[in-house]
Amino acid sequence: MAPKQLFTVDGHLDLATNAMTLNRDLTKDVKEIRNFEKSLGLEDFQDRGKGTVSLPELRKGNIGLVITTLISRYSSTGEKIETMALPGWNSPEQAFAFAMAQLEWYRQMESIGEMKAITNRNDLMTHLTEWNGGTSIDKKPIGYILALEGADSIVNLDYLHLYFEKGLRSIGISHFGRGRYAAGTSSDGSGLTKKGQELLKEMNSLSMFLDMTHLTDKGFYQALEIYNGKIIASHQNCRSLVKGERQFTDEQIIHIIERGGIIGGALDAWMLHPNFQMNKDDPKKMGIGLEKLVDHFDHICQLSGNCNHIGFGSDLDGLFGLEQTPFDMNTIADLQKFQFILKSRGYTDDDIENIFFKNWIRTLLDILD
Repeated sequence: MAPKQLFTVDGHLDLATNAMTLNRDLTKDVKEIRNFEKSLGLEDFQDRGKGTVSLPELRKGNIGLVITTLISRYSSTGEKIETMALPGWNSPEQAFAFAMAQLEWYRQMESIGEMKAITNRNDLMTHLTEWNGGTSIDKKPIGYILALEGADSIVNLDYLHLYFEKGLRSIGISHFGRGRYAAGTSSDGSGLTKKGQELLKEMNSLSMFLDMTHLTDKGFYQALEIYNGKIIASHQNCRSLVKGERQFTDEQIIHIIERGGIIGGALDAWMLHPNFQMNKDDPKKMGIGLEKLVDHFDHICQLSGNCNHIGFGSDLDGLFGLEQTPFDMNTIADLQKFQFILKSRGYTDDDIENIFFKNWIRTLLDILD
């Protein structure tokens, strides 16, 4: 008999990017979206016809709360890193305007009952009560906390406060490559810009997450010194298990633990296996299953001495699909498989509930007024 589905929080999704950049109607089933893209022969993104996330699929997996992003880059130089180009707008103002288009998509989803913005404690507690009540699950809106992945679209410090008024509660100031506020993944050796230092000082006046994900090592320690509020790593795994500056060292993870933060486990095969090569390797042939993430959970629990600082930060719609997803996962609803996997690895029922939702809820209550 299958276990009862647990309420689940995903600490990192890019829903608006999928809706507005990939032009996906996320109100449809994943299978329908895949078939539509295959019928058109789309090849502009590697995950065409292989996506794993939609709003119905979130409901199917009892994933009732997500931290989900606005991503809008400034990259007037047309920078490239490794195998990927880094597209971006030619001005911060354009980046802000595109971020507002993404925000309007979330508002449209609210208007038709698909999603619900969570900006304060009352919103959160009301949503949890309603979701876990007796209403038919296919009628429940997905609660969302708004995050910025990359801060380029914060035109100046006044825009930080404007974003906060619009519901923003988490900022990762870096992404890939060089940013206006901080260097990100594949820019190791660089750190925060002067503007980035000023931004973090101003963020100290607001109650919100600083998401350390994508910061370089140098930027990580600079941010740690400047920002006094709650820090998290929304989609981050362990460098001790998978080498490379995209992962965090044990020392970095301990800093997040000591500040009461959470490390959200990411399900990108690139972050689960040390030798996985994007656009080349097959997760199944390499044995990259869901259990690989539990190796990272185990490691963090050993560092912290408990299971209070881990959760899901799947990033499953981060411009990759089945080609870069654990082989035993078809859609995001399969997060429920972790109940069995964690149990088989010795995690208690309380541990499992912490990982599925309690850790994220507790940490969110620290920043929500």
